[in-house]
Amino acid sequence: MRRHPERGHYDFDTLAAIIDTAWVCHVSFTLDGVVHAIPTAHWRMGEYLYIHGARASRMLKALTEREACVSIALVDGLVLARSAFHHSMNFRSVVAYGRFETVDDTAHFLESLEAFIDKVAPGRWAALRPVSDKELRATTMLRLRLDEASAKIRSGGVKDAPEDLDWPVWAGVLPLALAAGTPVTEADSQVADYPHPA
Repeated sequence: MRRHPERGHYDFDTLAAIIDTAWVCHVSFTLDGVVHAIPTAHWRMGEYLYIHGARASRMLKALTEREACVSIALVDGLVLARSAFHHSMNFRSVVAYGRFETVDDTAHFLESLEAFIDKVAPGRWAALRPVSDKELRATTMLRLRLDEASAKIRSGGVKDAPEDLDWPVWAGVLPLALAAGTPVTEADSQVADYPHPA
């Protein structure tokens, strides 16, 4: 990490916390000489990052045949300085490199899918209709071992130049956070109220 190396983090606990907090990653790869960057949902089990999608997806097939890059970013705040040059953001990010492998074992597939659902809505898996054989056949699940991964984190306040400190404009941090809204129940839902996790 050449720019701001002091922001680099390489310990697994830091990587895992960022991966687990984020809902979406971007998977970058080349296919037929064209560079692609695809946003997709992800989750983590142990030292692996998982994604899934339609078995017919060219992207998923390509990811097992070549190297890929996965990136994740969380924005925690807008850093508003006294000059345009020193504006910034507080963020947590992860970049991982490697080649995905297919999850072929049915028991592992279902365990991984349960982990995904548990991330989305803890405890929901037990209430869902069981996965059908047709759905299993139509879905590909991939995982990437987090051997080549690093995090970059920016936190704290404004870092203005000393000569700008007397400039008459507000300076500080505007915190940002993702929050769930009020559940919207489907008209034909057999259960009226959303069961909030304990």
